[in-house]
Amino acid sequence: MVSGRDGKGVILAIVDRKYRVAFLEQIIEVNIENVHLAFLKIKARFTELKTITTDNDILLQKHKELEKILGVKIYFCHPYHSWEKGTIENTNKYARKDIPKGSDISKYSKRFIQKLEAKLNRRYMKVLNYKTPQELLNEHRKRKKRSRASENSNY
Repeated sequence: MVSGRDGKGVILAIVDRKYRVAFLEQIIEVNIENVHLAFLKIKARFTELKTITTDNDILLQKHKELEKILGVKIYFCHPYHSWEKGTIENTNKYARKDIPKGSDISKYSKRFIQKLEAKLNRRYMKVLNYKTPQELLNEHRKRKKRSRASENSNY
């Protein structure tokens, strides 16, 4: 999500396609290095990240470098084919209720962005069998932790 004409900043949004959990990072000084840092912050919170599908943004011109930094594969949608990344488009639609188009992203606090992320992850979704994205991610992490614990107890 980008600021309006007179505003500064962007919000980098990553949404998992399976669990629909959203991760938001505000970037005020928009450049490639800060975009890479924002991706790293999200990767630290969402260690399960394996691939990224994005549009052809100039800020991702060093995507091969970013792939190495994150340890993930990056894919690009075809130009003007927003349906190829429907999950993020849908999430952006809900986020735009709190950050309208044309807004100056730099005017929003980090706390506001964190609350928006939490709000997005508390939505009950039919596609998730009426669970929230956060519930599913928590369940996934518990299962993963239990399986690691049982693997370690076998030694």
